[in-house]
Amino acid sequence: AMTRILHVGNFPTSARDCFLHNTTVKLNNGLIRNGHTVIQFSDRDVARASTPFGHRRWGRRGVNAALLALCREARPGLLLLTHADMIDAATVAAIREQLPDLKAVQINVDPLFEPDNIARIEAKMPVVDATLITTAGPQLAALAQPGRVVGFLPNAVDWSIETGQAHLHDRLEYDVFYACGNPARPLRVVCGRAWNMDDFMRALLAATPGARPLLGGVLGRPQFRAAGYQAALESVAIGLNISRRADSHLYSSDRLAQMAGNGLAVLMERATGYDTLFDDGQWTEYDRDLVST
Repeated sequence: AMTRILHVGNFPTSARDCFLHNTTVKLNNGLIRNGHTVIQFSDRDVARASTPFGHRRWGRRGVNAALLALCREARPGLLLLTHADMIDAATVAAIREQLPDLKAVQINVDPLFEPDNIARIEAKMPVVDATLITTAGPQLAALAQPGRVVGFLPNAVDWSIETGQAHLHDRLEYDVFYACGNPARPLRVVCGRAWNMDDFMRALLAATPGARPLLGGVLGRPQFRAAGYQAALESVAIGLNISRRADSHLYSSDRLAQMAGNGLAVLMERATGYDTLFDDGQWTEYDRDLVST
């Protein structure tokens, strides 16, 4: 049955936040394709617009009032909160008081080894019907309490966004892809060892002479952005998926979905637990250091 959904999240609306592979956008696309009416509400943009200085922190009161007013008029059946960090639990409670048949779900894609992230999740748990998180296992189970539904949500692939088909090409311009926001803050833990990723990539490339790497954010390379990021993913055979840590069951940077969705052969640490979902022929994993130095 069709549901009217009010989707609150960080929708890219300017060059500074033009991330085409945004999970919020992918979920929105999927809901529309499945026949639902979806109203977008970009909480960060509304917060910025609620203050003459354009600073979203100062617009917190305004964005919460705006969401309450919109829900009163639109009367959604589902309030979907995808990292809607500007929205207060008290606002969700007020919306539900006005719309008693409303269902509310929050989605979180950040790691559960960050105490601040757990605090954000737990703040809204009393006012939502379900919480979906891209981490599974004991860390997810620890959030479950009577009356609080929690579940695992895989990182999303959208075939209208991940349009590459690297797996259909015998030879591509580059052999291996790796990108990160900052190589040293924080350090990445690979097979139990903390690495500055500049040092890691130097060691990996020294151990694989002749490899043709495509790197973003490491070894002085600029980060990939927007359409340029998608173009990069379409030109590489292997994607190296190293998140900040590998000891959270099924947690991964959303680059996992971006690389796999574009047909790259994904290489990742066995400790992430993805061997419980995929066979050896579907995934490539390692359980010791990729480099020995």
